[in-house]
Amino acid sequence: MSESGSTYAAAGVDIEAGDRAVELMKEWVKKASRPEVVGGLGGFAGLFDASALARYQRPLLASATDGVGTKVDIARRMGVYDTIGRDLVGMVVDDLVVCGAEPLFMTDYICVGKVYPERVAAIVKGIAEGCTLAGCALVGGETAEHPGLLGADDFDVAGAGTGVVEADRVLGADRIRTGDAVIAMSSSGLHSNGYSLVRHVLFDRAGWALDRDVPELGRTLGEELLEPTRIYSLDCLALTRTTEVHAFSHITGGGLANNLARVIPEGLRAVVDRSTWTPGAIFQLVGEAGSVERLELEKTLNMGVGMMAVVPADSVDVALTTLADRGVEAWVSGEITERTAGDAEAVTLTGDHAD
Repeated sequence: MSESGSTYAAAGVDIEAGDRAVELMKEWVKKASRPEVVGGLGGFAGLFDASALARYQRPLLASATDGVGTKVDIARRMGVYDTIGRDLVGMVVDDLVVCGAEPLFMTDYICVGKVYPERVAAIVKGIAEGCTLAGCALVGGETAEHPGLLGADDFDVAGAGTGVVEADRVLGADRIRTGDAVIAMSSSGLHSNGYSLVRHVLFDRAGWALDRDVPELGRTLGEELLEPTRIYSLDCLALTRTTEVHAFSHITGGGLANNLARVIPEGLRAVVDRSTWTPGAIFQLVGEAGSVERLELEKTLNMGVGMMAVVPADSVDVALTTLADRGVEAWVSGEITERTAGDAEAVTLTGDHAD
């Protein structure tokens, strides 16, 4: 008797499970929409009515793409899949808003070892909720099943976003002047950067378990590590409407100094005073558990600051009021000064964090 023919299912790809996942995610994608979105989920491409851009004099499209790194391992080990999507959105849209762009829409890519429809739908739910928080639409995506390359429980997520900004309102280094104030906006925790270091320190070296209750955190370690990334896009856009803003900096991989330096022009520097804030307990725990030096922590983690704004000194009061009204903890953390011949770095961190 001859062997039966090979099938896609026998190779490990379940088309029916993929179809089921699409059906489950539709209700969440529908909630993450905008009036400009044309059609629904299921087409080969998402459609967005660009005639909405006619009100711009010279619209510039901004594009960004990112993932969430090894934080996906925490979600997998916790069996919690409906928050990691918010991290993905935050990583993408808050890169867009740095130049002053309004995020318009996103697409996602979910790669799994095996399609579990409910799990994929939960991931998309988080992405849709993140898009709603960011004011953008989720216009499409792709779920790919990679048996043999990924374990059945393994997955990764990535996404791309598009935004728009008026050409003469693009924010950045060319607007920054001596005497500008640097405003810091608090992070919700680790966000989605530095998890390779965090996992190495807390799991491999300290031997902590995700269900470990950590009094300093007021919850379990796993709950702290899964705290979603704060999404700042609408808060930043509100600032641009209420007062003058010269630049934003999204504090992600590389830490505060390296990311802020990306928007500091030649001849100037930002002096940031650590004593103006106290990083959350998770940052101290990582440092102590791994004997990680401060410089290494600061170039890897956000240290409690997820976004920074550079504004004229006379815009500070309005900026802080605007952010406070939106529930964002913010404070003046430093200023822009002249860079002298002896100042090698564009950003200087001074002082020690407050207790």
